[in-house]
Amino acid sequence: MTTTPHPISPLRQRMLDDMRMRKFGDKTQLDYVRAVRNFTKYLGRSPDTASVEDLRNYQLHLVDHGTSPASLNSAISGLKFFFNVTLDHPEVMAKMQPVHLPRKLPVILSPDEVKRLIAAAGNLKHQTALALAYATGLRISEVVSLKVGDIDSQRMTLRVEQGKGQKDRYAMLSPILLERLRVWWRVARAQGKMLDGGWLFPGLNPIESLSTRQLNRAIHAAAEAAGIDKRVSMHTLRHSFATHLLEAKVDIRVIQV
Repeated sequence: MTTTPHPISPLRQRMLDDMRMRKFGDKTQLDYVRAVRNFTKYLGRSPDTASVEDLRNYQLHLVDHGTSPASLNSAISGLKFFFNVTLDHPEVMAKMQPVHLPRKLPVILSPDEVKRLIAAAGNLKHQTALALAYATGLRISEVVSLKVGDIDSQRMTLRVEQGKGQKDRYAMLSPILLERLRVWWRVARAQGKMLDGGWLFPGLNPIESLSTRQLNRAIHAAAEAAGIDKRVSMHTLRHSFATHLLEAKVDIRVIQV
């Protein structure tokens, strides 16, 4: 028995087209569609009939139900796009206001904690991926998107294609990291896990890359195994990378670049 997928309404399709025209990332599109869907559920009718007061009351509803500042601002961004761009009715958003996000100091690992974390990762692939994230400061989405051909051992760089902001850039490649990558490449090739010109960190199916979810699970498990009681994520390695460079007296402008 086959199930028929629910048809997409013309209004949602127009919003999807508007985002596609602007080349929004998949996650942004999902977040924006979710924001409009949740508002529609609250409203109980088509969102294009909403008034200024409807949207104001919806923000009060989210606040009263304990929605975090980050989630609240995400919802407002999605609704703002829908009403400003898709419906061309920016005036309806007049009383919806983004809220201030509290600034929190990032979690920073010591160099010793970073070593323990990497060593505690469950296998060579995860150890190498975590080592690369720390040694280059790449985001998790950039780590899993790397391909073997992105490594330039002559120039000692890593090519990052379409990183944040849909921009290409280069990251520095240290001799120690290069040797780690070579060890991983030899092992993965011998096991038939890495295809010619394929992903640097393939998933269970080598045609697909390691997912961000899998790598997040790996770092959480490694932190627990290493006995690190800080709240560790892949972004923690990025913050630690920048902090350790700063402590080593590297110019802040060099770190930013």
